[in-house]
Amino acid sequence: MKIICCLKQVPDTTEIKIDPVKGTLIREGVPSIMNPDDKAGLEVALRLKDKYGAEVTVLSMGPMQATEVIKEAFAMGADRGILLSDFKFAGADTLATSSAISGAVRALKDYDLLIMGRQAIDGDTAQVGPETAELLDIPQISYAKSVDFVKGEFVVERKVEDRTYTLKAKGPLVVTVLGDQVEPRYMTVEGILRAVQEKEVEIWNASQIDVDPESLGLKGSPTQVKQSFGKQLKSAGVTHDNVDAAAGAKLIADALVEKHIL
Repeated sequence: MKIICCLKQVPDTTEIKIDPVKGTLIREGVPSIMNPDDKAGLEVALRLKDKYGAEVTVLSMGPMQATEVIKEAFAMGADRGILLSDFKFAGADTLATSSAISGAVRALKDYDLLIMGRQAIDGDTAQVGPETAELLDIPQISYAKSVDFVKGEFVVERKVEDRTYTLKAKGPLVVTVLGDQVEPRYMTVEGILRAVQEKEVEIWNASQIDVDPESLGLKGSPTQVKQSFGKQLKSAGVTHDNVDAAAGAKLIADALVEKHIL
């Protein structure tokens, strides 16, 4: 079994700041982490490796500093790591990102399962997984909480609001994983030493993937962010003490009328 697991390095959202002039994220000096849903996806891949002896390749796209999340994946148990890093990838929206990922997957050729996190915490679009599946023309199962392999088929538990579905599909297919449903393992000392001494991150540029260059970066991005802004502080509001139910209901109704909600 050969598994490709996509990872993204994201800014720690508790530390995000917005440039008040440009309206863009200030990334300098902001700690970066492995996207939580992607880390859960990696855990699902490693559990399959533990059970069936799968080979796990992690794939990421970004600047050279993104090698850190691949090294973390090595320390957790991944076998191979590839970083897509090229100025031609810069400015990519979800579609251009999916084009790059699908091109890299086609270049890898031989795989049974492509695992991705449901969404990244710096964008929250949940689009890259499904778009990649469409570009690869393979089945997809989203919102997964677990993946197993039984009698030649992947068995996926899919968690939605009020129920869980059990679905079966033959590979290759894309599965997107819910971060709040899977507890990732910790890095081990042995894994950290192996990541430092034995493993090397492969750096791929745009010429090494199977995709039309016009589909990459800004050229391949039909959507662009016009403006970003941080949360605005709300006023403290007004409190009313010792108000009975009838008077309280009238206060609420009057406030809703004033705001043209009623």
